Amino acid sequence: MKKSRLVMIGNGMAGVRALEELLKLAPDLYDITVFGREPHPNYNRIMLSPLLAGEQTLEQIVLNDWSWYTDNGITLHAGYTVTSIDRQSRTVHAVNAAGEALSAPYDRLIMATGSNPFILPVPGNQLEGVLGYRDIADTQAMIDAATQYRHAVVIGGGLLGLEAANGLIKRGMQVTVVHVNDWLLERQLDEVASQLLRKSLHDRGMQFLMGAQTQELLANEAGRVRAVRFKDGSEVPADLVVMAVGIRPNTALAEAAYLQVNRGIVVHDTLQTTTDPRIYAVGECAAHRGIAYGLVAPLFEQGKVLANHLAELGISRYQGSVTSTKLKVTGINLFSAGDFKGSDITEEIVLSDPISGVYKKLVIADDKLVGACLYGDTIDGSWYFKLLREGSSIADIRDRLMFGETPLADSAAEDQNKPA
Repeated sequence: MKKSRLVMIGNGMAGVRALEELLKLAPDLYDITVFGREPHPNYNRIMLSPLLAGEQTLEQIVLNDWSWYTDNGITLHAGYTVTSIDRQSRTVHAVNAAGEALSAPYDRLIMATGSNPFILPVPGNQLEGVLGYRDIADTQAMIDAATQYRHAVVIGGGLLGLEAANGLIKRGMQVTVVHVNDWLLERQLDEVASQLLRKSLHDRGMQFLMGAQTQELLANEAGRVRAVRFKDGSEVPADLVVMAVGIRPNTALAEAAYLQVNRGIVVHDTLQTTTDPRIYAVGECAAHRGIAYGLVAPLFEQGKVLANHLAELGISRYQGSVTSTKLKVTGINLFSAGDFKGSDITEEIVLSDPISGVYKKLVIADDKLVGACLYGDTIDGSWYFKLLREGSSIADIRDRLMFGETPLADSAAEDQNKPA
């Protein structure tokens, strides 16, 4: 029996995870072809920061090596960029850096095109030495720059920006983080936890310009960036500028193929696009119920549902994800999840020990944990996240909730051993 042809555009973590799940469920159902823009097999993108910091090697962050594709009968076209999708003939067209063209017909198509770094629309953003931070090539360019130059500026005080700054410091550069808001990680931490984080990073040598708005990037005589100028007229030297101010779902191909796009490629709970049931979208490029997720856990959850549907089981549905946050900087522990800032209708339990660098805030509503923000001591983060996701009542453990799962279990054991 002739197999159906499954083509995937993108060779990243979300898409390949979907293929892994599919191969478990229906290993012989499809002839699979994958187009990957990068000249690499599938690798762990979230480990680019340890790669930059010199804590990992490229070989160590590869998830599926070349042999995995061969062993599973997958045709991989690495280094090929897909240029168009012909929905009428159901064909994908691609080209590599040498101009060599390829086409592949499909019966089912997965869009796993990921996202692109947002580059601030300021004068000088195309200068040599100005980078986004998204892939191995960006990481290698930063490593190379650190061997030749001294001053780096990272624009953006979010997770990716701080990880980039930490890596560049470890490579020997002097790094200034420029952030437009008043505190770091404002989407992941409250102000108290953010200040603890800032102190810890400052102790490592990281400099900060808070509330600073970039006006333009200035060039030297050779056409390389030399400084960042701000709206107040001040400047800071920069031989390297890393833009880490957010990502945008990569939807250009989808738009050209007239698929519905709104904050991403719009999909149903089966991860099928709303426009064409033969085409699916998964990962950072997909928009589900108005949300495009940029964290790994939701993308893996999507991949599992997509595999279930492609395997023709049709029983699984993706209904959205509750997310949590961690920072990949060695020696710094932080965790946040849910509504960690709280509101007028929530209550808070707070433990704060600035001297020890420990801060915990638990947010409660209707006897349920709805948010958590931890800094310094995050050992119980996964347990709090479980309570939050399951919506479990904490009424009976509220007085011990702050002290975590292990003391709670010990207390329960003591209660059972008490004489009647």
